[in-house]
Amino acid sequence: MCIVRTLFIICLLFRASVLFAADELLDAGRAATIDYMLERAVSQGFIGGGVVLVGNRSGVTYTASRGKIGFSADAAALNERTMFDIASLTKVIATAPAVMKLLEEGHITLLDPLTRWFPEFEGTGREDVTILNLLTHTSGLNDIAISPIEPLKTTIHKAALQNNGRLPGSRFLYADINFILLSELVQRASGVSLDRYCREHLFGPLGMGDTMFLPPHELAGSIAPTLGSANQLLTGIVQDENARNLGGIAGHAGLFSSASDLSRYATMILNKGKLHGMEVLSERVLEQMTAPYFYSKGTVVRGLGWDIYSPYSSPRGSFFSEMSFGHTGYSGSSIWIDPERDLFVIILAVRFNYSDPRQINRLRSDISTIAASVFSHYPETIYLPENM
Repeated sequence: MCIVRTLFIICLLFRASVLFAADELLDAGRAATIDYMLERAVSQGFIGGGVVLVGNRSGVTYTASRGKIGFSADAAALNERTMFDIASLTKVIATAPAVMKLLEEGHITLLDPLTRWFPEFEGTGREDVTILNLLTHTSGLNDIAISPIEPLKTTIHKAALQNNGRLPGSRFLYADINFILLSELVQRASGVSLDRYCREHLFGPLGMGDTMFLPPHELAGSIAPTLGSANQLLTGIVQDENARNLGGIAGHAGLFSSASDLSRYATMILNKGKLHGMEVLSERVLEQMTAPYFYSKGTVVRGLGWDIYSPYSSPRGSFFSEMSFGHTGYSGSSIWIDPERDLFVIILAVRFNYSDPRQINRLRSDISTIAASVFSHYPETIYLPENM
């Protein structure tokens, strides 16, 4: 199976290189390769549909979409404005940049001990945990089930009582609790909730009108569904149970967005923190957020919130540079950005098969491999997304 898949990708890449002779044929090759990946994933039944968007610092170069928002005959087709539950992309689209914005404004430092903002941790043996440890998943904290009764208070209490012997900074352990604490840090350091802070300092300035926590019911017709724990369809309700128990606004999950909005965010990053001349994040802070930190004897490389190289790096594919970065989301979402190649790839999928993560990871990797092999060499062919 692996040999067949490898030969298939090679044939697609060869086809794309042959089509270089004419722009019209090149466009057809782009559509044939990535569109085929989506069609195949839908026909195999492990996604109900998906949207792929590729771009660079000038905007969007290519989009492809397959499937519908719902299952009725009159359901709207998925497109770049369809809203998705982006799951753990919340960490890098909302929480991490909000924390970096607070750093830029001088409210916090990366080396602040956790106890500066969370006195609940005093005397627990966790006094050495820093904001940096939370951002890089090196706090040593384990995930916990969150109760719907006083969820934040009990979560902080349970986290503070953990005694697993892990020293902060000693190794990488991906855990949502780190970003649950960071979202509360935003509240305590800024005086406003994470959703309001992001709306006022990030999403509003970037014109990301499709990006929000707790989307109102009237938007349900433009939101792709996710699969709940009892195989029920959730529309506009966050899939992650811990995020639901936290009221739908959490640092690790809960954000809804569209491929179009995420392209604005990625374009801002490729333009060193600016979009259309407006600075959203300073270049210095952006460089800090995406600089590599090496853990687990160099086998894991992380940014601040961002994944660079780890077991979760399937959207990196085969041709992104070593300095590229991104993130995945359990619901089927992913984003990968490469300043060196001037490229980003966004994938938003309606994921149905959760029993075999290799399928969604293979789709992410194959699409990124093809996109990087073709589009990173042709930044001149662009269009801007709606309202950009």
